[in-house]
Amino acid sequence: MLFDVTRARLAEVFGEERLASLPTSAFPPPAADTEGARLLQSVGVPTGTLSLREPDTESGLLPLVRELVDADGEAGEWPVFGWLLNAHLALHPGSGKVYAFDPDEETVVELHTDVSSLIHVALRFQRLLEEFAFSGDEDEEDADFERLGGEVERIRETTSAVDPLPFLDDETVWSVVGDEIAAGARFTDDSPAGRSLHG
Repeated sequence: MLFDVTRARLAEVFGEERLASLPTSAFPPPAADTEGARLLQSVGVPTGTLSLREPDTESGLLPLVRELVDADGEAGEWPVFGWLLNAHLALHPGSGKVYAFDPDEETVVELHTDVSSLIHVALRFQRLLEEFAFSGDEDEEDADFERLGGEVERIRETTSAVDPLPFLDDETVWSVVGDEIAAGARFTDDSPAGRSLHG
């Protein structure tokens, strides 16, 4: 694991009711016994920006890439376990990498070196969305947004020092999410920042 992520830490921040996880049985045999599948089962992810897929009601399995996007060869057999923005997230059972398949752009990119990196970024961004507060002073609005942008940049830098893939360029889905957050988007109405932004 690149990042030390535990269920206890996520539950401490978000509460058990805000965590989503997948059963090991949802993964096809080649992926079920991988570290990535175990992390998605035992640690899970905070709900919000990142969403996990529901396994098929009949088979109990996650869909494969080839069932959702035009993908040939080995990649077509990887399980799709979630999505972020418009991208389907798939686990490469052999390497443990997380790939993002964007059906609109017809692109596929390496998004994370392993699932612990995915959980780490989701945790950091979701925590920022729930805890960041604007000062409430209109005269300080520019300073507030500068502070918010600094928090987003800190997440990018600390993540990239360990795993460069999530923020490899300005086009990755996490880079887009970070830009949206820095611009004041994605805050819910019941968060401290959301109450300031939305009244």
